[in-house]
Amino acid sequence: MNDEQAPLTQWLRAAGSGDPEAGNRAYAAIYAELRAIAARQLGRANGSATLTPTALVNEAFIKLTHSQLDGLNDRRHFFNLAARAMRQTVIDHARARLAEKRGGDLLRTELDDGVPDLHADAEQALALDQALAVLESQDQALAEVFALRTFAGLSAQQIADLHGVTERTVQRNLSLARGYLRLALDGAG
Repeated sequence: MNDEQAPLTQWLRAAGSGDPEAGNRAYAAIYAELRAIAARQLGRANGSATLTPTALVNEAFIKLTHSQLDGLNDRRHFFNLAARAMRQTVIDHARARLAEKRGGDLLRTELDDGVPDLHADAEQALALDQALAVLESQDQALAEVFALRTFAGLSAQQIADLHGVTERTVQRNLSLARGYLRLALDGAG
């Protein structure tokens, strides 16, 4: 862990133990980073985004504050929870859009290597979420790497740093996860 990450990890642990001041410091330290990630993810929407980066990050933080933060261990754990919260926010938004009488353009996020566009179609987004849930039950590590890349927008190198593995290992796991999800989605389609 580098010096930059150490205070965040300490603040997250203190916040999880009930220190609101530490929570405020951690929130300030990561808000800009998460907003930049959300902007990159939503920036691919080509004008069709219905969620803003700020709204996505804020809704994800609401989900995070309603979860049990007292068990936070470190930066990796936080980003896993943040990726899950962003995923849930996007899927909740897709479900709401499907429930509307009139359709509309959904958010658009490019998924690499043939995995369908998460936001091009709400039904595809829900199918991807279901396939990812099955992958989580079969191989948590692959699902985690995919979620960090897709929903938290972390680079392969950032994921490798969080997991303490090589970038090549992350690339291999991403490839395996994408392949599994493509097969699952092709079978469901």
